[in-house]
Amino acid sequence: AGIGSQRDRVVPEGEWLQKWEMGNIGFHKEQGHPLLRKYLDLLLNGRSGLRIFFPLCGKAVEMKWLADMGHRVVGVEVSEQALKEFFAEHSVPYRVEPVPGISGAKKLQSTCGNISLYCCSIYDLSSSIVGKFDGVWDRGALVAVNPCDRQRYVSLMITLMEKNSSYLLVAVSYDPNKHKGPPFYVPESEIKSLFG
Repeated sequence: AGIGSQRDRVVPEGEWLQKWEMGNIGFHKEQGHPLLRKYLDLLLNGRSGLRIFFPLCGKAVEMKWLADMGHRVVGVEVSEQALKEFFAEHSVPYRVEPVPGISGAKKLQSTCGNISLYCCSIYDLSSSIVGKFDGVWDRGALVAVNPCDRQRYVSLMITLMEKNSSYLLVAVSYDPNKHKGPPFYVPESEIKSLFG
């Protein structure tokens, strides 16, 4: 069957919300991701005060870490619970406001304004709403979107990137016949063709 076995798999939004409700979040890394520390210089490329995007951010601790370094962080996540847990676990005060142009969406923003987390579908976002980014930390996002949506996801990401932005992508390698995903297996050849 090869990778075709995952091609048609669709994880409904409700399934992700349920994972958060049940605390079934083995994908969350309490200590942050070692690869971001390792490749941080590549992401920042000697620049300070960047705008950095976290697609499907969950409650990633790296958002606080980068904000503390003086960067502005924007994330998007369907689970409001995940976003509230992020602010609570780091004792960061925040306010909640609606997002003009996206029905039902909320923006949870730290009161000092350096962390803005959108609670909505990533496909509702556009550069007119969130602006463009100097860096993207994609850990668990491309590998979590439904395989049928990958092209749509990458096309959106490209529209959100500044000309000289850095995109750090973490993928997972395994036998797709043995695990139905997510995380899904995205071979290097497909990553190259998606991002061109």
